[in-house]
Parts: sequence; C-alpha cells; structure tokens
Amino acid sequence: MNHESVQEYYGEVLQSSADLQTNACCTPGDMPDFLKSILSKVHDDVLAKYYGCGLIAPDALAGARILDLGSGSGRDVYALSGLVGENGFVVGVDMTDAQLDVARKYQDFHADAFGYAKPNTEFHKGLIEHLEDLPLEAGSFDIIVSNCVLNLATDKEAVLRGAYHLLKPGGEMYFSDVYADRRIPDVLRNDKVLYGECLSGALYWNDFENFAKRAGFADPRLVEDRILSVENPALQAKLGRINFTSATYRLFKLEGLEPACEDYGQAVIYKGTLPNAPDIFNLDKHHGIEAGRVFPVCGNTWQMLADSRFAPHFEFIGNWDTHFGLFAACGGETPFGETLAGAAQAEFAETGSGCCG
Repeated sequence: MNHESVQEYYGEVLQSSADLQTNACCTPGDMPDFLKSILSKVHDDVLAKYYGCGLIAPDALAGARILDLGSGSGRDVYALSGLVGENGFVVGVDMTDAQLDVARKYQDFHADAFGYAKPNTEFHKGLIEHLEDLPLEAGSFDIIVSNCVLNLATDKEAVLRGAYHLLKPGGEMYFSDVYADRRIPDVLRNDKVLYGECLSGALYWNDFENFAKRAGFADPRLVEDRILSVENPALQAKLGRINFTSATYRLFKLEGLEPACEDYGQAVIYKGTLPNAPDIFNLDKHHGIEAGRVFPVCGNTWQMLADSRFAPHFEFIGNWDTHFGLFAACGGETPFGETLAGAAQAEFAETGSGCCG
C-alpha cells in the first residue's frame, strides 16, 4: 500500500468518523473525566474530522514538549496543548492536506479556549517515515505520541528510528495501535479498505517488539490492550482467522536498559503526587504502583522511573551494587493475553522442557 492511497482514504473517502467501516482505530479503556473536560473545549469541526476514539495522554505532561505522529485534524494535539499548559508545546505531523487545513484553521481558537496568550501548537506536513526531513531538532521532545497511525506507515521501523532520534534522553514514545497475531499476507496489505481501516497494515506484535528494540527502545512496555472485533462481515471474511488487538505501549529512550528484567534488590515508593493519579500510578500493565507502598522493581523499571520525568514523584530504595539474578515473575508481555514466561512455564509443565530445552 502506498502513501497516495492512504491520503485518498483519509482526505477524500472519509468525510467524518461515521464513514469508518470498523472500530479498529479506538484506544482501549474508558476516558477519565479530566480528559472529557479537555475535549469539550476542542472545536466541533476538529472533532468531526477525527477518525478514531480515545485519547493518548500519559501522566506528567505539564510543561512538556510533545510530538504527535499522524495528527490528522489536530484533535489530540489540541487536547494535549490544554494538558501541557501555556509553557508546554505540541507539534503535529501529518501527510494529508485536507486534515492539516482543518487543524491549522483553529490554532487561535484553541489558544483562546485554554486561556493562552498565543498558540502553543504547530503543524507540519510530512511523512512519519521521514521525520529527518522535517524542521524538528534531534533530542528536542519529552514525549512522542501516536493514535492508531503506525499501522498506516509503509516503513514502520523507520518511524521508530525517527522517534528515537527526536526524543530527549529519558523521553518516551507513548502510543496506541493495532497489532495482529501473525504476519499479514501481501494480498490483504494491498486492500485499500482493509489498510485504511487500520487492519491490514497492522504489525505482527513480535515484529513490532523486535523493530522497537533495534531502534533503541530496549524494553517495550505494554500498558493496556483489548481484543478487536471487526464487526463487518464482509471485511471479516477477507481476514479469515487473523486476530487483532488494540494495544498501548510505552518505549523509553534510556541507555543501559537490559534485555531481561534483572534483580538488584531495588524498590520504589510512589509519592502520590501526579495530579490525575493520586492513589496508584500505572507504569504498564503489570506495574500498578500504589502510593506510599514499598514496591520492589527490576533494574529496568527503576531506571524508567529514576531517569525520566517521573523521578520527582518517587523515592528510590537500593542501588546497583549487588545482582540477585532474574527478577521474579518477569517475562515478556504479549498483547494477546499471555506473558512469554507464562507460555514457557506452561510448556515445561506439559512436556518437561522449556522453549530452549
């Protein structure tokens, strides 16, 4: 599938979100009230031209510089501009003129809506596979987000490499997308409707994790996921037995992360100081850290908290002096419901040998 086909689908075929034939491009989870309040200030024209649902908004955004890949009509850019505050800044990148025209039209409107002296947003036309061609400074973003767009890219690994290059040390890429439980054949990837509906461009989840690691994101963390039902009989018939899930990942730009979760006897205490997470901070699907509790962590998790924007919100216990082996119960998490460690344990129980035996 080429860029022109995607531009045509999102610039001409779709006239509003009601024209989508599936619900694939929806982020998992219910939207909290504080995000609903922010979205209520986004202009109706921007909302009408947004082809998805949910909102990609991690914690600790005040004052942040954020890049939105595949920003479309600007809905998420404007919502994030309200969350980062007047001292933050949000940049959107999209390749479709019709979408960018809508986004740029309402910059002053949203500055007024949030009470800012001037807009804290800008938009660039470009391909997310070629971020190096845009006037964006390397190492200049705290956070990069994307909402169900990576699947539309023709070179997904290039997107991840570009994101790594643009992030500050300790920054993160936090994004939702669609993944498949197997590699999708060419005949389906060349179907314009299936591709435009965020299905046949979906990565096999294990290919995504390997691409991310090669780009420099050593320990991809699955935040949340939900199984997708296509709910369109004609499209489902074409797809056959391929299963899809919508998943949110976070990828940290950190030097020294290890391939596995290693135990150094470390722990953290969450202070409960993040405005929208007073009781529990969810780093990922398996790290819900209660405020005030001593919470043992592996070395990678320690580093993700200590060397990122989250550091002021934690107390840190321990050091790197003694290594105790693999961190108990850690394993690679798949977006299809089972950890890699769990799969290996099940196989051992059944056959007496692990995946390496």
